[in-house]
Amino acid sequence: MGVAGCGKSTLAAAIAEAEGLPLVEGDDFHSAANRAKMSQGVALTDADRDDWLAVLGQQIRAHPAGLVLTCSALKRSYRDRLRDARPGLRFVFLDISRADALERVAARAATHFYPASLVDSQFATLESPVGEAGVLRVDAGEPVVRLQRQVSDWLHKEVFA
Repeated sequence: MGVAGCGKSTLAAAIAEAEGLPLVEGDDFHSAANRAKMSQGVALTDADRDDWLAVLGQQIRAHPAGLVLTCSALKRSYRDRLRDARPGLRFVFLDISRADALERVAARAATHFYPASLVDSQFATLESPVGEAGVLRVDAGEPVVRLQRQVSDWLHKEVFA
């Protein structure tokens, strides 16, 4: 979880491969209306995210053996809705600076629907999950291989603790 450009998709793919879990890309479940809104530089509201979060909760419940899900999950209320789908759900928070997020989002502009103009709205909405149970904060600037190992180690420690 984290703001646009933090590396959710890249890290999630590495974790899913390493752990042998299915990967569910949260962006794939945005409605056409939400995608159009974001493409036009309009930030989503809580109401816009409501159905999306419900579908992501269904995806979590549909994979009882586990999955790796990418989702911004910017507010605690969003994370709590996802936790309702699976008690004990864990989150990896990819922490990134505004400048780095802007740079990354701008660099992928030709291939991604999300514009750099919305990065500030992501930071304005973000309620840091640091201190919540079941959350690991990682530095999004670290190499993906290092992050994947850190997350895998944490997941196994949590499961077998």
